Amino acid sequence: MLIGLSQANLSEPWRITMTEEIRQQAKQYPDMRVIITDAVDSSDRQIEDVRRLMDYGIDLLIISPTDSQKLTPIVTEVYHKIPVIVLDRAVEGYDYTLYIGPDNQLIGRETGRYVSELLGSRGGTLWEVQGRAGSPPAIDRSAGLREEIARHPAIRVLQTVTADWLRDQAEDALSTLVRREPLPDVIVAQNDAMAYGAILAFQKAGLPLPRIIGVDGLEGSNGGLDLVRRGLLAATFICPTGGKEAVDYARDILAKKSGIPKKIYLRTQQVTAQNISWAMDPYRSVRRPRPREEPITLGFAQVGSESRWRLANTRSIKEAAQVAGIRLIFEDGKQKQENQIAAIRSFIQKKVDIIAFSPIVESGWEEVLSEAKAAGIPVILTDREVDLKDDTLWATFIGSDFLEEGRRAARWLLQYMEKHPTPDGNVHIVELQGTVGSAPAIDRKRGFEQTIAPYRNFKIIRSEIANFYFDQGKAVMREILKTETQRIDALFAHNDDMALGAIEALEEAGLRPGKDVIIVSVDAVKEAFQAMLKGKLNCTVECSPLLGPQLMKIVRDYFDGKELPTRIITSEEVFPAETSRAVIARRRY
Repeated sequence: MLIGLSQANLSEPWRITMTEEIRQQAKQYPDMRVIITDAVDSSDRQIEDVRRLMDYGIDLLIISPTDSQKLTPIVTEVYHKIPVIVLDRAVEGYDYTLYIGPDNQLIGRETGRYVSELLGSRGGTLWEVQGRAGSPPAIDRSAGLREEIARHPAIRVLQTVTADWLRDQAEDALSTLVRREPLPDVIVAQNDAMAYGAILAFQKAGLPLPRIIGVDGLEGSNGGLDLVRRGLLAATFICPTGGKEAVDYARDILAKKSGIPKKIYLRTQQVTAQNISWAMDPYRSVRRPRPREEPITLGFAQVGSESRWRLANTRSIKEAAQVAGIRLIFEDGKQKQENQIAAIRSFIQKKVDIIAFSPIVESGWEEVLSEAKAAGIPVILTDREVDLKDDTLWATFIGSDFLEEGRRAARWLLQYMEKHPTPDGNVHIVELQGTVGSAPAIDRKRGFEQTIAPYRNFKIIRSEIANFYFDQGKAVMREILKTETQRIDALFAHNDDMALGAIEALEEAGLRPGKDVIIVSVDAVKEAFQAMLKGKLNCTVECSPLLGPQLMKIVRDYFDGKELPTRIITSEEVFPAETSRAVIARRRY
């Protein structure tokens, strides 16, 4: 098997490490060869590199893009021919096989938390040294940092400079600043190379070092770990490159193994003087497997049984636990947060080995998850995420990208209405939302709105809550049809059940769903395909409920001593009505 690696550059230490990890891991597979190209930070050159790799007859492409937007078309082109793994910077859309990279917003939040720890309640001042202007990692790390800093009014950001991830540029920029600006209490650099540049700028100016924070945690002379060991950095955050994981998944993809996720966000670790010995241990990532005389006991707290999707999700979890030989204690929250909290407390009392749950809403979990942490029981989030200040209260998340689902629904509607415009060109949209405060409702709405925002002729004229239920979808749509005076051109429902209920309401009102009102929804359950075959539903965006096998794999991996990623996003598709006949026969739910 021939793998092509298109690297953005081989000048950044982090990318050099990534490339070396790929080389070394590929040696574990005698039948694997890797061809590596260096785009020297030129998008045009990287496009040429990819075309050249394709001419060599590669079986799979691994690419770390110079620019997400500019590289999207070539990645899409290649994806329709061979598998593509994207590292570090995700391209736009979903036209790739697998993305592996850090959760850059989380990294930003964690650096912000450490800044607040260093400065305490009295606060202080901060300089931020960013990577390449406009690059997604730079944008996301800065957004996460500022989100956390905003919680602490006594902390002020005095200066923000960009240094393209390079030590020399950071040194030059800060050498100018230290001569003419008030000095900060803390410097946050978005990678260790720029942090080292900041160190050199202060040293050459003969100034005492402020507390400096970096990101990458690379080994070697003047790497982040070395700088922490020498007391020059207050902290670094280990940011795995994903090189090893990319090679392992490349082999699985080419072997056509099932269960390949769509996105994997790798775990970040904070390193300070207190844990530098651990960080410099070459075996640090290896946890000892827990010896077990009895089967693993998993406590699972489900949302409820509000939809066909949820019923399929429950079946998947129960069946997968049985196949994996994992003892499952299952509790149904019946759409109430207090029931799920009570279930989690009962799991703690029963001393289960691990807890998993699908949170009804994003907030209000700190107390019970702190109790689980104190009891030494890890927690896995499935399907839905939580909004907590302390990310250590849960081990990993597995589920869908709800934000992207909203975007994909909107993209489909934009394309459809371009081909089938209304008489006046305006598109009036009704939105049926899921449960208030739930992650899918929040993110699907946000993703949809973000995508249609540039198009002034697309307008959401009504947005009502129907809680993911068929009956409520029907009742709410019936009320909208009675009271809404504007023409309704399209319906976006946060799940198929609400869309199917709305279809009945439209028919009762004498309208033709799928023709008079264009309908796009989320989940892709079998009943949605049946509605598309009848011409009543126009498109459904997949949100796979079949999380059971991957959940059991995560549980096994944890007790085998493997390090878990922060987030695992499942692979999903968009199904317009014209695909329904070909797809429905193989739907499992």
